[in-house]
Amino acid sequence: MARSFVQLSLDERRVIARMHEKKISQAEIARTLCRDRSTISRELRRNFWYDREVPIAEGYWHVTAHGMATSRRRTYRKLLRDPLLCAAVIDRLKDSWSPEQISGRLRLADASHERSDAVRSGAL
Repeated sequence: MARSFVQLSLDERRVIARMHEKKISQAEIARTLCRDRSTISRELRRNFWYDREVPIAEGYWHVTAHGMATSRRRTYRKLLRDPLLCAAVIDRLKDSWSPEQISGRLRLADASHERSDAVRSGAL
């Protein structure tokens, strides 16, 4: 199963949904898709749909799961969306700041609602 990491496709999620609905084990689903068992377990745990108002609608729905996964990936690309933030982070890395120091400073700036001002002024 040595392969580079590739996101699950909508078709793979469809297979997971159908097999999960038939109560097939996660290990068997993983063998069918040539994926690691932990990938299937994580997928079901992260993208399982819960609905308190309509409990019958709860479950793993492949279209919903694909949308949830896509939206999570989109939020990870913060530096690509904000060129000022990207430049500030790169400057701090060049100044030998650790990623932990940079993220900690950003969290402090976010808590005070002054992140964009801090990035613009170079105070990060």
